[in-house]
Amino acid sequence: MLGRRAIPLVYLLACTLAWAADWPQWRGPNRDGVSPETGLLDSWPKGGPPLLWKIHGLGEGYAAAAVSGGRLYIQGQQGDEEFVLAFDSNTGKQLWRSQTGRQFRESRGYGPRGTPSVDGDRLYALAADGMLVCLETATGKRIWGFNIVDRFHGQVLHWGISESPLVDGDRVIVTPGAAGAAVVALDKMNGKVLWTSQSDQAGYSSPVAFDVAGSRKVVVFTGEAAIGLDFNSGRLLWRYERVANRTADIATPIVHDGQIFLSSDYGTGCALLKVSAAGASEVYFNRDMRNHYSTSVLVGDYLYGFSSSILTAMKFQTGEVAWRDRSVGKGSLIYADRHLYCLGEEGVVGLVEATPAGYREKSRFEIPKGGFPTWSPPVIADGKLYLREQDNLYCYNIKR
Repeated sequence: MLGRRAIPLVYLLACTLAWAADWPQWRGPNRDGVSPETGLLDSWPKGGPPLLWKIHGLGEGYAAAAVSGGRLYIQGQQGDEEFVLAFDSNTGKQLWRSQTGRQFRESRGYGPRGTPSVDGDRLYALAADGMLVCLETATGKRIWGFNIVDRFHGQVLHWGISESPLVDGDRVIVTPGAAGAAVVALDKMNGKVLWTSQSDQAGYSSPVAFDVAGSRKVVVFTGEAAIGLDFNSGRLLWRYERVANRTADIATPIVHDGQIFLSSDYGTGCALLKVSAAGASEVYFNRDMRNHYSTSVLVGDYLYGFSSSILTAMKFQTGEVAWRDRSVGKGSLIYADRHLYCLGEEGVVGLVEATPAGYREKSRFEIPKGGFPTWSPPVIADGKLYLREQDNLYCYNIKR
């Protein structure tokens, strides 16, 4: 039985743990760009929050980090190979390095684009050349792997394979973009093919799983359309082409309360779809949110995202714009503890209050920019903010 003096200690422990959370895959725990952490700084000193450590030597690439169980996993490229690296997330000490794909070089940037997905004691990573690997998280030892482009006779996209594998239930879902195998589901334990579906060209977006009408579905933004598939069989449920731009569909679908938000740039726009057992129907389409290489976040009733180069707040249900601001310049963002964490492609970092009332910037600082844009989105895990700039990874303490 707890005495009266023990109760405050229990309460204190609960408060201490409240802010701690992992970021085990692309766009965080729920693939929506939202961190559940609390107790974070409301503003930063002029030079930014305290720098805990910095890593130099990631190599080339735009891959963001996955953080789970005290380890940070990220992809890079040096010389003629791509690889996955593991670090101690508290100290920045390298734990292991495991080779994945061949080198990828393109005028807009070299190396891997996708974020590893951590599932228990396994990690799944996709290289820019299509090499998919399953590794032990503790050692980096390969359990299984193969090139999805070669296996299903697809092709490497102009800007490289850029998706982050979806690990859900007993399977891994990826998009080779091949005839009869635009999307495939694999047994996560051994890589065995469970189903293949459709013949769309691949996009640069990552799949999202969700439930509707009592069953599991998956939405994939291919190079030609947004498509809804049955999670268990891969059967096509619906197809929506209006929001695809046929150049680079990159933003991840946002699923909320039986609705799916989709957006792409190159002058295209955004759409909200209502999903049911019978299919999907358009709620609205407009050109006021044109996500290019980054994805919006949904906070309450409002979306916050970069419409091309302008940070924009938009009402989710209606598509009505609340405000626009040039903010940190064109960039990417995530959300945690009432704030947007924005990273501009020129290295400007901004802390912005997430409110439809207007643009309210709390703080900003800069990280040095190299020869390519800072396109890797921010990551928040366990009270730390991680920012990647190609070969460099910065870790900041953002605990209040």
